[in-house]
Amino acid sequence: MAIPGFQEFMYPFLEVLKDGKEHSLKEVYGRLAEEFKLSNEEKEELLLSGKQRVLHNRIGWTRTYLNKAGLLKTVRRGIYVISDEGRNLLNNPNINRIDNAFLMKYEDFREFKNVNNNQQIPSDLTNLEDITPLEEIERNYKILKEEAKSDLLDKVKSGTSLFFEKLVVELLVAMGYGGSIKDAGQAVGRSGDEGIDGVIKEDILGLDMIYLQAKRWENTVTRPELQKFVGSLYGQQAGKGVFITTSSFSEGAKEYVRKIDKKVILIDGSDLAEYMFEYNIGVGREETFVIKKVNEEYFEEE
Repeated sequence: MAIPGFQEFMYPFLEVLKDGKEHSLKEVYGRLAEEFKLSNEEKEELLLSGKQRVLHNRIGWTRTYLNKAGLLKTVRRGIYVISDEGRNLLNNPNINRIDNAFLMKYEDFREFKNVNNNQQIPSDLTNLEDITPLEEIERNYKILKEEAKSDLLDKVKSGTSLFFEKLVVELLVAMGYGGSIKDAGQAVGRSGDEGIDGVIKEDILGLDMIYLQAKRWENTVTRPELQKFVGSLYGQQAGKGVFITTSSFSEGAKEYVRKIDKKVILIDGSDLAEYMFEYNIGVGREETFVIKKVNEEYFEEE
């Protein structure tokens, strides 16, 4: 038989995890290949790029979609367990299949697919006849990008404070601040409580300076934390500041920053991942596709 599409793996994937124990992705590959009675040739079939097995790629996306919907949880890299929601789903006798349309009932999955609550959700998301091939490529690019950003933020949160310090330095230099890595490292190299604090050049000549604070946090950054930071700006007689966090800012914190006479930029976890993706910090090029079309001018005869 042909290798099933990734949606066909969704329900069986959850069934592998139904015992509540930790399971590796490698184990899931084997279990699902056995369940669908795939031949050795099918198990070894590669994508056109030749860099990954088709089976692994499809099951990998199955895992991603189930994770985004909250039906499974990542214990550590490559190790997964079923979530309470996933267990409830398997215990429902009226459900024996999961696909994209079904996953749209979960808010986190809708956010992942860039569908808001007011949009009409297609009954069958596999029907893409109404969009052009280029639109389909752009749609899938967005999904790949969001997955990469999510993974980036998870990696940052699981790293050490020293690693976070290095990351922030590299990102700011890539964005054009701080002069060189050496200059920026010297300016920002003072570790604080779960983050870093320091002063960095706004430009390579150091015509102006920016006061920086970064917090590798899970909890929301509230107004009191911003007030402390702004107080530091007054103490340093600094006019500009950047506050970076791996979490988020409360509405009170955002409102406070809008009202003060200091220029303070807030970068939350989502923004951080976006900048890392844009400036190639922690990411690498996986595949490049060049879209070509006929050059009509070439065929015009003079």
